[in-house]
Amino acid sequence: MIGVYDYTVILTYLSLISGFTGIIVTVTGIGHPEIGIFFLMISGILDGFDGTIARTKKNRTELEKNFGIQIDSLADMICFGVLPSTIGLAQLRISGIFTELVRRKDYEGNYAFLIILLMIAVFYVLAALIRLAYFNSTVEIRKEEVKKTGHSHYIGLPVTSSALIFPLEMVIQFYVKWDMTVFYFILMFVVAMTFIMNIKVRKPGKIGLAILILIGIVEFVFNLIIFMNYR
Repeated sequence: MIGVYDYTVILTYLSLISGFTGIIVTVTGIGHPEIGIFFLMISGILDGFDGTIARTKKNRTELEKNFGIQIDSLADMICFGVLPSTIGLAQLRISGIFTELVRRKDYEGNYAFLIILLMIAVFYVLAALIRLAYFNSTVEIRKEEVKKTGHSHYIGLPVTSSALIFPLEMVIQFYVKWDMTVFYFILMFVVAMTFIMNIKVRKPGKIGLAILILIGIVEFVFNLIIFMNYR
């Protein structure tokens, strides 16, 4: 069989399985965004450790290294590109906004509003795709930059940041009992723009990484509570 199947890519495969499962639950039935968010966070946790585990193998071949880079980006596209978009669409379906707009007489204006929201969802997926393709295309350039400057930067916001951003929105929505569907789409547009903006974002150091992990743990606990209480 072609491909790599050792422990260096197992977390990436599991992350993809989690992300695709999240997509399934958000697009079937009436849609379940809360459950989708839970799987988004699972994918984020798995993605956060796959690189570390892969680097523990000292005798990795060039094929294994290149395969790891490509498969990671492909999985990220599903988990952090497509899944957040389908979560937004699921929220739109169950919020009542769609039904209410269709009931009104001004169909032209109402459908225009829905089309805008759908375009935002499509733009988000496209921005994630562009960013991941750019990331893969500039691997060698970024390596040379690290050698010259000693610093490592992101260009724009990593797509994996969606595993922290959107769960926070869901926690706020659940506990304040507000319908934040439209805000979710606005947030999705802003995040999509940060994916493709030509700005340098310095990678977090140990303290910054610890803070992000702490935030992730807190969000995971709250979203786990939401998941367990979902009806």
